[in-house]
Amino acid sequence: MIVAAGYHPRVIDYRAAGWTRPLLEALLNALHATPRDLLREKGTPAAELGLLDPATPDEAILTAMIAHPILVNRPIVVTPKGTKLCRPSEAVLDLLDRQPHSFTKEDGEVVRL
Repeated sequence: MIVAAGYHPRVIDYRAAGWTRPLLEALLNALHATPRDLLREKGTPAAELGLLDPATPDEAILTAMIAHPILVNRPIVVTPKGTKLCRPSEAVLDLLDRQPHSFTKEDGEVVRL
């Protein structure tokens, strides 16, 4: 959607690059979120690591996210208009000054605006 709107985004492969504590803390601050708010459960070792227990402290979740980058839900999009976890993907539209006329989602669905 971002490319369809005429932007050239800088995409960071978090699985290869990993996360740093300062970056995660800055994103959490910009999102007004806690580590638990960004914890990805599906397809991750979150349950095996005991992170789904409501008593698990945010510090433990943050430390696990640094060790296991896949634990961070995505995509997180940062633009001059703000920072947002863009799930569903259409949530990114609030962060763009220009809107695409249409775009094709990863599942092949064509969305026309």
